[in-house]
Amino acid sequence: MQISDLKILFFDIGGVLLSNGWGHESRQEAARKFGLDYEEMTALHNFIFNVYEVGSITLDQYLDTVIFNHPRDFVREDFKEFMYAQSVELPDMLAWLKEWKNDCGFRIISINNEGKELNDYRVQKFKLHTCFDAFISSCEVKMRKPDPRIFELAMGIAQATPSQCVYFDDRIMFANMAKTLGLRAYHHTSFEATRDILEGLKQERFERLSSRR
Repeated sequence: MQISDLKILFFDIGGVLLSNGWGHESRQEAARKFGLDYEEMTALHNFIFNVYEVGSITLDQYLDTVIFNHPRDFVREDFKEFMYAQSVELPDMLAWLKEWKNDCGFRIISINNEGKELNDYRVQKFKLHTCFDAFISSCEVKMRKPDPRIFELAMGIAQATPSQCVYFDDRIMFANMAKTLGLRAYHHTSFEATRDILEGLKQERFERLSSRR
């Protein structure tokens, strides 16, 4: 494969650009703050969260099962506000990528697992439209990583072959799944490492295009 053939960069969002939308650390903090039984909460969460992430139930239905299955001394809106507040920008990566995108020569598309309400909030709150050309979100496409079909769908939407795509994810299992489909995939471990890979792709693309003129 030649670098000049590359045209699509696929990115995960949680763990790469932003914190995870509703990870175990956030749930532990919720249990402390709201006086919940964390073990019970985790069991119910594991039972139904995947159903929420593929858009089959709403956030309220998720909360009915996991949190408001007992009378509580707090209200639903306060708990939702806490959930949304768990989304924070990770250091460096998002701001740098927004700037880098301006002249990188690649289209950038997300492939992420997220429930609809959290996904919509994160896109709007962190102005992700300025970074991504499109969003392949589990809640919208009704499938989630590591299902290989979500990567195949993303490539179909992008009208790109596997050899024209690069994928970054903080979960090595998801990166490895992308590799089995022929994408060049990287396990994101730090801003610096991913930045260096991206700068290398950009430079090699520029050099190849220059050599053809």
